[in-house]
Amino acid sequence: MRRIGPTTVTPVKDTGPPGRGLLYGLGRACARRPWRVIGVWLLVLLAAVAADRAWGGSYADDFDLSGTPSRTGSDLLNAHGAAGSRGVAAQIVVRSDAGPLSAHRDTLAAAGQRLTALPEVISVAAPLDTAGAVTDDGRTGYYTVRFRENPAQFEKSYVGRVDAAVRALRADDVTVEYGGPLGQLARPAAADRASEAIGIATAVLVLLLGFGSVAAAGFPLLTAVVGLLAGLSVLGLLASRYAFAAASPTLATMMGLGVGLDYSLFLVTRHRKLLHSADGPVEAAARTVATSGRAVLVAALTVTAALAGLFASGVDFIGMLGVAAGTTVLVGALAALTLTPALLGLAGRRIDRWHVRTPVDEPDDSGDIWHRWAATVRRRPWTFLLLGLVVLGVLGAPAAALRLGHVDAGASPVSYTERRAYDLVADGFGPGADGPLTVVVTLDKDHRTTGAQRDALARALRDALTATPGVAAATLPKATADGALLVSTVTPDTGPQARATTALVHRLSDDVLPGVLSKEGATGYLTGTTAAQQNFRDILADRLPVVVGVVVAAAFVLLLAVFRSPLVALKAAVLNLLSITASFGVVVAVFQWGWGSRLFGIDETVPVESYVPMMMFAIVFGLSMDYEIFLLSRVRETWLETRDNHRSVAVGLAGTARVITCAALIMTSVFLAFLLSTSVVIKMLALGLGVSVVLDATVVRLLLVPAAMYLLGEANWWIPRWLDRLLPRLDPEGSPGRAGSTGAAVPAGPVTR
Repeated sequence: MRRIGPTTVTPVKDTGPPGRGLLYGLGRACARRPWRVIGVWLLVLLAAVAADRAWGGSYADDFDLSGTPSRTGSDLLNAHGAAGSRGVAAQIVVRSDAGPLSAHRDTLAAAGQRLTALPEVISVAAPLDTAGAVTDDGRTGYYTVRFRENPAQFEKSYVGRVDAAVRALRADDVTVEYGGPLGQLARPAAADRASEAIGIATAVLVLLLGFGSVAAAGFPLLTAVVGLLAGLSVLGLLASRYAFAAASPTLATMMGLGVGLDYSLFLVTRHRKLLHSADGPVEAAARTVATSGRAVLVAALTVTAALAGLFASGVDFIGMLGVAAGTTVLVGALAALTLTPALLGLAGRRIDRWHVRTPVDEPDDSGDIWHRWAATVRRRPWTFLLLGLVVLGVLGAPAAALRLGHVDAGASPVSYTERRAYDLVADGFGPGADGPLTVVVTLDKDHRTTGAQRDALARALRDALTATPGVAAATLPKATADGALLVSTVTPDTGPQARATTALVHRLSDDVLPGVLSKEGATGYLTGTTAAQQNFRDILADRLPVVVGVVVAAAFVLLLAVFRSPLVALKAAVLNLLSITASFGVVVAVFQWGWGSRLFGIDETVPVESYVPMMMFAIVFGLSMDYEIFLLSRVRETWLETRDNHRSVAVGLAGTARVITCAALIMTSVFLAFLLSTSVVIKMLALGLGVSVVLDATVVRLLLVPAAMYLLGEANWWIPRWLDRLLPRLDPEGSPGRAGSTGAAVPAGPVTR
């Protein structure tokens, strides 16, 4: 007999290998022919990397907002040949501290000619030749350069050609900075390599200290790195045909490295445990893939399904971010299910030959710390349940103040030329000059043919615009060459990411323009970068509930099919929603409220980037399900053997405690290492994901899950008969024929009390 808390149960004998299905055969084949599998992966990796170098695409933010007012206004400008409507515009800001820019007229003109001669340039409007392009003191101005394509996607060498074109200005003591997409191109290389190195170094340290075995540390690391490199290469090839955001490779690296280490570590730990009872290393590897490998497969599919749910937003930009992350997740899972058993078969029983301390795997003793913790939670389940809920509630409270917005160049480091250009424009022309709005008015037939009516409408519109609170200035609307449109530029009082600017966009769109134009039979649209970003925010805010519903429903159905329990699936979904809310709250407190933001290199408070909550939700929900599946699969495995709910929770918690703790430490370090990024959006994602992993591995796994399962008792495994017949059989531990209950709570089986 073994005693766990106050309950005495009979010991359970090894039930032998699970059903010899596809995963069992895959694990056995890989372990029996390890060099062949390693050779295939080496060839695949070399071919993928070479193909990416030769044909891989680039990454840049490109929002397709078809049907929105900003897109309609932009299309109208292009269709009617409005001045400055072609291509993609970027500013080159110039500042003369020694005197007015007019003293450098010849140098400015010569630089403009050299810029015009650059490839991909459509036109260049010089500051001294453009109305409103020079400040009142004459010291600050800007070129408007229009490119055929988005310059953010050009090769880095293009910046050198721009530098050469303006070199004479700098030699003449004129400050020159690049704004907009040209400034994005000029950004320094991201610190992703440093972040990856920190994550890998932390993984080595955690695995060596946690498991003692060099192989237990090396195999997951090698598998994760191979899977990551292959996944990033596949992503690069996809980028040659499809549009991916600039953050895609960084996000894919964070996800691929994190889950790759998790999945392989889960398999290695189970294999080392099975070596004690299985008939040889090959059999142990086969059983590992058939049991824990099935949990890995379900976990990877759950993460991928959550990421695929981003397409429910209806915005390709968001959906493709999910594709980017899902690519490295799937490749990482494939590497774990094939390369890991090959390495395990190659090592054989000598897997722990090299070690830094006594190697350990899953605990056998019912008196270990995790069994004792499970017994403690069992004695006071309501106390621990309420404690966990309070912790998540306090952390999640700031999420109620979530404000979506766009993080503009004003939040970039001052070492970036785009930030310096932003500051020069704001200081010289006012903060709203960094985010002007373009008003496009379509005219009816009478206004097109009658100049007096058109001019009267233009004056009325300008008067209404300038009288609107929040407007610093508005130009007199001018007609296009065909007389079909009126076009005006509105400069807000505040910068692009300010709450007041958001309110101004809505005020102009909803009230001012309809109020002036509807009685004249005209229609007005707001376009330009700031208006487009606001449309983007509005779309995502409206569709976030849809994405949440789709992702939660898909995960619920998958967990229901896997664990055959409505209550287990519902509990997992609810607890994951609570942990996600808590991570949202931390992001709001740090970035939006500024609590400790300077620790992360943020000098000012910023709104939460509009697509971050949607991305965080899909990723965090998927990752939360990873640990949930790892834990519940072991709980259910013991339940199927003993029919003792209390013992099942204790054994499942103890059996996965070390691997989940180490995996969480590694994944947290991987995510938090990306706080070194200079991108505020990447910092948001890194902090939010890191916090969520910590909460899942501690508050959720140690408090809420065991407390809830103890309180529910045998109801954890109840399922109506009709639902049991309806659902497909997706057993996470490869134990066919041992499905859960049907119609009522299953009786307690071989338990002696």
